[in-house]
Amino acid sequence: MARKKNEKTEVVTSYKGFDGNLQCRGFQFEVGKEYQHEGRVEACASGFHACEYPLDVFGYYAPGGSRFALVEQSGDLSRESGDSKVASRKIEIKAELTIAGLVKAAIEYTSSCCEPIDPDSPASSTGNRGAASSTGRHSVAMAAGIQGKAMASAGSAIVLCYRDEAAEGDDHGRILHIKAGIAGQDGIEPGTWYQLSADGEFVKVD
Repeated sequence: MARKKNEKTEVVTSYKGFDGNLQCRGFQFEVGKEYQHEGRVEACASGFHACEYPLDVFGYYAPGGSRFALVEQSGDLSRESGDSKVASRKIEIKAELTIAGLVKAAIEYTSSCCEPIDPDSPASSTGNRGAASSTGRHSVAMAAGIQGKAMASAGSAIVLCYRDEAAEGDDHGRILHIKAGIAGQDGIEPGTWYQLSADGEFVKVD
């Protein structure tokens, strides 16, 4: 979680989802613009909302057909206890992100926290041939290493990479494909392990 303070205001770096028109609940946003909410600020009720943990955005906007951005929130802040959602009075849309960009940010976020993962929170595996499973409501299982696999319960998401084999001096290999989907949709069966094929498609594995 990235936070900074100026003289009077806490600024939170977070991640926001939108529909395909870069709208959220009918409000039109634009990259590079800053917006201010008038009235009370309360998580899940009013204000501008975004998530400190990048993959929490999938609980509100599905990977397919949605758009995502790196944002900065400031002014009055209100946090949601169920995940990393933050409501704010001000929000600045810094840069639009791809799914790969969100995954990279999630890896960096998880590494910076260096805390055990709660079984009901988004799970990640960055090591080669690692596995990640997600059983919590609207959570995300991510496997970003070589031959990683992931499994999720219905309504939760998986994020997988396909990498070439690591060359000498390269611990991870190049990312050739990255794909996200929701269990119970997108042809993904809940409670089933998947890897990403060399063609960038989900395949079942044991």
